Amino acid sequence: MKKQITTEAILLLEDGTIYRGQSLGLIGTSGGELCFNTGMTGYQEIFTDPSYFGQIVITTVSHVGNYGVQQEEVESDKVQIKGLVCKEFSQHFSRKTAEGSLQEYFEKAGIVGICEIDTRSLVRYIRDKGAMNAVISSEVTDVEVLKQKLAEVPSMKGLELSSQVSTRETYSLNNGEAKYRVAVLDLGIKKNIINNLVSRGCEVRVYPYNTSFEEMEEWNPDGYFISNGPGDPAATTDAVNSVRKMLEKQKPLFGICLGHQVLAEANGISTYKMHNGHRGLNHPVKNLFTGRSEITSQNHGFVVDEEQIRNHPEVEVTHINLNDNTIEGMRMKSKPAFSVQYHPESSPGPHDSTYLFDEFVALLEQSK
Repeated sequence: MKKQITTEAILLLEDGTIYRGQSLGLIGTSGGELCFNTGMTGYQEIFTDPSYFGQIVITTVSHVGNYGVQQEEVESDKVQIKGLVCKEFSQHFSRKTAEGSLQEYFEKAGIVGICEIDTRSLVRYIRDKGAMNAVISSEVTDVEVLKQKLAEVPSMKGLELSSQVSTRETYSLNNGEAKYRVAVLDLGIKKNIINNLVSRGCEVRVYPYNTSFEEMEEWNPDGYFISNGPGDPAATTDAVNSVRKMLEKQKPLFGICLGHQVLAEANGISTYKMHNGHRGLNHPVKNLFTGRSEITSQNHGFVVDEEQIRNHPEVEVTHINLNDNTIEGMRMKSKPAFSVQYHPESSPGPHDSTYLFDEFVALLEQSK
């Protein structure tokens, strides 16, 4: 790959549909699952969210790059997306606090993208046809060659990806005034989730995705946290096995997104791939116990089976999505364990759901 010189680019979908536009980021070729995010802001947080690993993101907002980038807005140590599709890509930025342009940021990260296409048409197409693999290229114009490259992109269904985004080494964080120990199983955790735990008096010790329960329990944590992450939850078997053992200890447990799905799998509740997923900052969710609704930040392509969870003797539904009635939260009846499908740390997004961290800390206090 080489540095950007504005040139034509091609987006090829797995059903043969072709979009032509202009290149952004590095000149090159990249493939992944094509999905869309309806957020109006927070693009750097989206691009660095490990849950997007293996995916090409379409942004529905018209302008991307117009406020540049800065280090405090990253959610991991690198750009995680496989590519970007947008309408208008700004080479220049106006925010005074920005540390650089998105173009330079993508060049350093090796990200290939395409702009100047009708993203409204593309999003409507994906919405109707469902999420599918795609390839972007600003270096190859032969469609037959691109079809061969696209055939090499693996299907997200059945794909285990936490091993590619999880920390390699265990590490600890606290604010010097920690009251509780929380063992975090890192399946692709976002930095702001850790920040929310630490700011509430938790010392967190973050473990690699395949760490055994026994190793985490040696630290004698007060509770467990199962993080968000990419890939098919049914393929995340190491985490599912660890969570089963965590539940036997009767310690507080909180799961977010992939962590929510893993908790379901650990209880024998299956998950399935959605038609096109939930990705955005404005998804309405109802808390069935308070009756209140929350505007939530979401990023997931899999969901727990509604019939199985409603018929489960030990699990009850706590939250539902008001757009499609899918399950957004659950808790166990006889154990201090709960989870949500959405992102209460909301980076980016509204802060309606940060109370869930307070509820987890309350469980930690009760169990001491």
